[in-house]
Amino acid sequence: MTKIRAAITGVHGYVPDYVLTNQELETFVDTSDEWITSRTGIKERRILKGEGKGTSVIGIESSKALLEKTGTDPKDIDLIICATVTPDMPFPATANLIADEIGAVNSFSYDISAACSGFLYALTTGSQFIETGKYKKVLVIGADKMSSIINYKDRTTCIIFGDGGGAVLLEPTTEEVGVMDSILRADGSGAQYLQMPGGGSRMPATVESVQADKHYAMQEGSAVFKFAVTNMADVAAEIMEKNNLTGDDIAWLVPHQANKRIIDATARRMEVAEEKVMLNIEKYGNTTSGTLPLCLWDYEKQLKKGDNIILAAFGGGFTWGSIYLKWAYDSK
Repeated sequence: MTKIRAAITGVHGYVPDYVLTNQELETFVDTSDEWITSRTGIKERRILKGEGKGTSVIGIESSKALLEKTGTDPKDIDLIICATVTPDMPFPATANLIADEIGAVNSFSYDISAACSGFLYALTTGSQFIETGKYKKVLVIGADKMSSIINYKDRTTCIIFGDGGGAVLLEPTTEEVGVMDSILRADGSGAQYLQMPGGGSRMPATVESVQADKHYAMQEGSAVFKFAVTNMADVAAEIMEKNNLTGDDIAWLVPHQANKRIIDATARRMEVAEEKVMLNIEKYGNTTSGTLPLCLWDYEKQLKKGDNIILAAFGGGFTWGSIYLKWAYDSK
């Protein structure tokens, strides 16, 4: 029996217009352009401004552009999965709001929350629906409005995160392309190092919790860095070994854009040359679930059918993982 794989047949991204530079951050937090750049590789990030604008805006804009670009009727979309930790509301799912706005009236939709690894989790899940043969068109979105949960008085977090994301279309193929393999991991004991304590059922919003800044993302930077460097590099190397790949076989490494030093460490562990590493952290910062689709969008025109691509990420939870993907089309 011929094996069905899930192939990415199109990608599109979206970032807001407003650019928050390191120089502007210097005006309201104790930091500097040199300090931020040397430690993270970030020069600027995008911020979604405007009353009532949530993560769904990012998902809607990237999905609309993707459907137009691929000539896809929204009524033909079977499923929409949105990876995000900044949903518009606790419920309904942001994916539901996106589906409604783009006219995907025949789809079902839901969100996945896995922090910076969210797009990997969503892409793997969406691929399973394609591989069963039940669904033909699945939209996978990674998007976050991190500015909504960042304390701009906390220099350990406000320098890192930005808003943005992207979407990919998954369709079935019997060719030797598409999602070839994935390894996903999680360790809940890491929650203490990277979390947002307030707003859930454990700590519903109160005047006291808001005044204590419990509704912002918090992290112990050194602990997160240590875990991320080790685990993201290890899982990327593991998926290569599992599939008998060497650094020479890899056309592109698509790493989560959290920190330039983590990205460099992952590339070294994989023995992948610097020119094969997708990098846009300097202009977008860490958009959490949005970094991987944004990289694919930025580099799409350089991708060729059959390219071996490794996606790798590490995020709060802790969550981490890697996907081995063979690119399915020559970009125009």
